Amino acid sequence: MFATYLIGLREGLEATLVVSILVAFLVKSQRRDRLPQVWAGVGLAVALSVVFGWLIEYTSTSLLARSEDRELFEAVTSVAAVVFVTWMIFWMRKAARTIAGELRGKLTEALAVGSLAVAGMAFLAVIREGLETALIFYSAAQSAAGGTGAGALLSLAGGVATAVVIGFLLYRSALKINLSKFFTWTGALLILVAAGILKYGVHDFQEAGVLPGLNNQAFDISSTLDPNAWYGALLAGMFNITAAPTVLEMIAWVAYAVPVLVLFLRKPASPARPAAPAAPPAATGDAATTPAEPAAVATPAEPTEPAAAEAPTTTATQRA
Repeated sequence: MFATYLIGLREGLEATLVVSILVAFLVKSQRRDRLPQVWAGVGLAVALSVVFGWLIEYTSTSLLARSEDRELFEAVTSVAAVVFVTWMIFWMRKAARTIAGELRGKLTEALAVGSLAVAGMAFLAVIREGLETALIFYSAAQSAAGGTGAGALLSLAGGVATAVVIGFLLYRSALKINLSKFFTWTGALLILVAAGILKYGVHDFQEAGVLPGLNNQAFDISSTLDPNAWYGALLAGMFNITAAPTVLEMIAWVAYAVPVLVLFLRKPASPARPAAPAAPPAATGDAATTPAEPAAVATPAEPTEPAAAEAPTTTATQRA
C-alpha cells in the first residue's frame, strides 16, 4: 500500500506544483480572469486520467478472456510503467530548476492567443502526470496485490490528497521544504518500486509463455521471509521482494535497480567553462614600425551561468 501512496504523493506533487506556478503567475500578473480556464484544463486532464485508468482495468478484467492474454497484457503495462517511471524521475531532476520559467513563458504565449490556449496549456501540463499515475498505479497495484482493490485506491487517493495539501501550503508560503532533496529521496524509492514492477512483469511474461524459466527458482527463503508476516507483506508490497523468485526475475531486478540508482544518485557534472583566448604575440621587426590598426571596441562578455549548486529551500510562490 505504501508504494501506491508514494506514487500518488510523487505524481500528485509534481502536478500540484505545476498548477501552483500557473495560478501564482496569473495572480501576480493581474490576470485572475483566466483562472477559470486553468481550472477547466486541470479538471479535464484529471477526468481523462481517471477514464484512462478505468480503461486499463476494464481491458484486463473484461476484454481479455484467456488468462495467458491477461498475463501478457499485465506484463506489457508493467514494462511501460517502468519506462515512464525512469523517464519521469530523470526528467524531473533535470527540469526542476527551470520548470517555473518555462511554464511562465508558455503561459505568457497562451495568454496572448486566448482562453482556449490557456486551458489547453493547463491541460497539457497536468495530463502527462495523470496518465503516468494511472499506468504506474495499475502496474504497482497488480505487482503488490495481484489486483487493484479498494485499499490500493485509497492509498493512491491519500497520496494525491497529501500532495494537494503540501502544494497549497507551498503556494500560501506556510510550508517550506527542500524540493531537491524531496525529489531525490522519492525518486530513489520509486526506482526500487519500478524494479519490483519490472520483476513482476518478467514473471507475467514467464506465465504467458513468452519467457522461459518459470519453475527455475533463484532461491527459496520461505522459512526466513514469511509472506504472511507484516515485514514480508511490506517488502512484497513496496518492492515486490518475494521468498522464491525465478532466476530471470532476479536478473531483471538487479540489472535495472543497480545501474539506474547509480546514475540517478550520481551528481551531475558542472559544465566546463570555455578557456580564455590566448593573447596575440607582440609584433617584432619591421612589423613593429608599421602603424597599428585601431583596436576593436571590446564588447561586454555574456554573463556566464553559475555553477550548479544544491537547490535552496523553495516555495511554489518563489518559483513563480
